[in-house]
Amino acid sequence: MTDSPITFVGLGAIGTPMAQRVAAAGFAVTGVDTFDAARERAAALDIPAVASIADAPAAGTVVVMVATPDQLDALVAEATAASVVADRTWVIMSTVGPDAVARAAERLTTAGARVVDAPVTGGVARAMTGELVIFAAGAEADLATVADLLAAMGAARVVGAEIGRGQSVKVVNQHLCSVHLVAAAEALALGASLGLDRAEVLDLVAGGAAGSWMLSDRAPRMLQGEDAPVLSSIGIFVKDSGLVADAAASAGAEVPVLVAARERLLRAADAGLERRDDSSVIETYPSAAH
Repeated sequence: MTDSPITFVGLGAIGTPMAQRVAAAGFAVTGVDTFDAARERAAALDIPAVASIADAPAAGTVVVMVATPDQLDALVAEATAASVVADRTWVIMSTVGPDAVARAAERLTTAGARVVDAPVTGGVARAMTGELVIFAAGAEADLATVADLLAAMGAARVVGAEIGRGQSVKVVNQHLCSVHLVAAAEALALGASLGLDRAEVLDLVAGGAAGSWMLSDRAPRMLQGEDAPVLSSIGIFVKDSGLVADAAASAGAEVPVLVAARERLLRAADAGLERRDDSSVIETYPSAAH
């Protein structure tokens, strides 16, 4: 147990249970989120929260779980202006892509900080149980410093010393998640087109060779339709699949299957589903209504 101060930035659907796990491990957590509702939700869970990192404790480790590269850039700029960067370890756990984390790390280290690149996978369910997989990259000493912190949230898989390698592994992860998500929706829609009951199809195929984690996790929510809880939005997957496409383009890699899946996700966003659960991508298939 430890009372080491942790500033946890980003109290969204996955950030809040992550912060809870950190607090339960004995760390003194202060949340940061610009949304009143997020701060109120954190306060109800006995996690004090403020609207700006400038108002959080000026010492201790910073955990970052913002949603987008632009939000990360804005956070770093705000922290730099408030002089709360130096002599701290910043653990960037958001999915923002290799370029954004490298850009943030350069500014943070120039201002005297240490940086660990540690995006996560596992979704809200595993965030709640502390079973996230964490793709951690950074200097050996910095990784050792935050080992107990990361252990409170899940299993850290060290992928190298270079900042950006964690994000690169997450890009590969999100390629597969994007493709598997859309494939699950398309397969259930196909079943409906063939006159099959979608729930029965899911029960029959999920445990076999056609199964995937995304199928087992998202397909039940696809069957719920508009009643599905928003655990990960279409907008997040539009962002993440875009990061995959950008990284692939920078590397000269061909990703035609990802491009097809991204087109379907963009279609869902254009249909007004951006804030709905990502399982609602199935609604872009007319047969899904059966």
